[in-house]
Amino acid sequence: MSDQLQLHDLKPDPGSRRSRRRYGRGPGGKGNKTAGRGTKGLKARNTLRPGFEGGQTPMSMRIPKLKGFRNPNKVTYAIINLTSLNQFAPGTVVEPDELRKRGLVKHHGPVKVLGMGEIDRALTVRADAFSESARQKIEAAGGSVEVAN
Repeated sequence: MSDQLQLHDLKPDPGSRRSRRRYGRGPGGKGNKTAGRGTKGLKARNTLRPGFEGGQTPMSMRIPKLKGFRNPNKVTYAIINLTSLNQFAPGTVVEPDELRKRGLVKHHGPVKVLGMGEIDRALTVRADAFSESARQKIEAAGGSVEVAN
């Protein structure tokens, strides 16, 4: 081979690079024993506890402890509007079971009729609850309202 400079021959000049200081390696050098960290405490150790956010109030303390109140006795109605009742024939008795059979009410439980839209036929409507506007519109169309128990 020739005397040309190769990549593996490169090295820094003597004295130009200092080795890094190795802290906490005993009393033989600077930075011994506690290595500038003081004695004991969170910052004297080499790991932080899970959830530590650098002195900022941690997320676990910022969010509420309790999740609020959920009423176990709350009654959730399956709702239907007056426009959906127009597909029944005049004079029909409309009951919650019939509404479920036709797919107009999807949820189980009590049914409430709301007054959105218009009704143009006389129906007897049985449901667990009615809004005041729905009651007025059904009766104005010549129908009747029955509260099912």
